[in-house]
Amino acid sequence: MDTVLVTGSSSGIGRMTAEVFARKGWCVYATARNPDDVSDLAEMGMKTPPLDVTDGGQIRDVVEAIAEEGTVDAVVNNAGYGQMGAIEEVPADRVERQFEVNVYGPHRVARAALPYMREQGDGTVVNVSSVAGRVSLPGMGVYAGSKHALEAMTDALRAEVDGFGIDVSLIEPGPVETSFLDRADDELEGTEDTGAYEDLYDTFEEYSEEMAGRFGVGPEKVARTIYEAATAENPKPRYTVTVPFRVMRLGGRLPSRLRDGFFGIVR
Repeated sequence: MDTVLVTGSSSGIGRMTAEVFARKGWCVYATARNPDDVSDLAEMGMKTPPLDVTDGGQIRDVVEAIAEEGTVDAVVNNAGYGQMGAIEEVPADRVERQFEVNVYGPHRVARAALPYMREQGDGTVVNVSSVAGRVSLPGMGVYAGSKHALEAMTDALRAEVDGFGIDVSLIEPGPVETSFLDRADDELEGTEDTGAYEDLYDTFEEYSEEMAGRFGVGPEKVARTIYEAATAENPKPRYTVTVPFRVMRLGGRLPSRLRDGFFGIVR
């Protein structure tokens, strides 16, 4: 039986990904910082050890446990969150925390899994990015910065392990019907409110609600795409999910002055 490690399985895309793999007959390690958050997945037969992607020792323990029982066939780096706010108002420690989870977390998991995959001569690493990994929007600079970094590291990793029989893919969702935006709102609390960016926040909130309402897809669509990437014989380097992402990706190729002008018109 093939085995997959999914991080951030407590809700949204991660939870649905764990369920999709389980339905396909995989042995699923559906991990979260708090095992109580995935207790129902344990009742469904999945393994649910605690795993905080900022804890290197915990990551190594889980990967070693998988290897002792069988093979490390796939890793889905899904754990992450969005630190929103104007660049001026986000304290440096919040920026560090964002990269700690969204960038260093997948790096730690990959480093733990790759030696086993190289020994097997097989395996797949799937990193969950975002539309923000291609296009940085006002109010999302810190989050977008972390996803841009993840994309760059994933591109390098894909070439580095190509000769070992290991595949590496990025999943780039657009708006998804999850609690992501609710947590993003929570992350605004504790930032430094200068009062200078209220118009930006109002515009961002309206934009987010409009995009989610018109174009948002359920997490299962993203989860099915992740499964496709993990099981394809020759997976794509990138999988885009939802129509707005494709449009925004094209917008990301515009000259910077045109993009800036567009944001000014929107405001």
